[in-house]
Amino acid sequence: MRRKLLLGNWKMNKLNSEAKEFAIAAKPLVAKARANKIDLGVAPTYLSLATARKYSSKAMIVAAQNVHFEDHGAFTGEVSIPMLKELKINWVILGHSERRAYDNETSEKCNKKMKALIANDMIPVYCVGETLAQYEAGETKDVVKEQILKGFEGITEEQAKKFVVAYEPVWSIGTGKNASTEIAQDVCKFIRKTLKSVVGKSANKIRILYGGSVKPENIKAYLSCPDVDGALVGGASLKIDSYEGLLNNIL
Repeated sequence: MRRKLLLGNWKMNKLNSEAKEFAIAAKPLVAKARANKIDLGVAPTYLSLATARKYSSKAMIVAAQNVHFEDHGAFTGEVSIPMLKELKINWVILGHSERRAYDNETSEKCNKKMKALIANDMIPVYCVGETLAQYEAGETKDVVKEQILKGFEGITEEQAKKFVVAYEPVWSIGTGKNASTEIAQDVCKFIRKTLKSVVGKSANKIRILYGGSVKPENIKAYLSCPDVDGALVGGASLKIDSYEGLLNNIL
């Protein structure tokens, strides 16, 4: 049985002071989640990682939103795996649609990062998904399949057990336009099938999240889908009341 996972992606939001306030307020939520066998986490900006880690419950997942595949070097503006590990951060989101769109984050580059993370005993959260044009052209599964095959190239069956995959239809992120539960389940089931062709039985252990305008009022429906193991949430994870609502509606 795969544990449910609720992961909030804060994107470029929250000052350090706000991250501290949230981390402290979330402590009872983490306890409630653990009591119900749910993993809870957030992904702050680089500047708030240390603060979130310091003031949150030890059981709270604190993830970075990106990382470089080299552990040091002349890469201005980048952050390395050793830098994250020093802060006791061992989860990293990779391939988010906004990074793919704005920062030339390719599946091949994600593959390098995932291999580096696995070599350092860290957990990658690999994002896949299609744009509105690709969705309307009926190319969803072709796009997602290519992202999975390129992202997981060279990843062994044993290594794959630690992965999390997030399906985020780009046309649904921040638009208020939701993919139906039928679409979410169909694509997540397809992702698991594709993963099986690459990493074998480990695909059954990989948690697949849905991300795309997830809110307290619709999260339960998404997580009732057999191949949706959790949610990657943007705006609804920024306020503690909304975050609590997300958790309560999973229970």
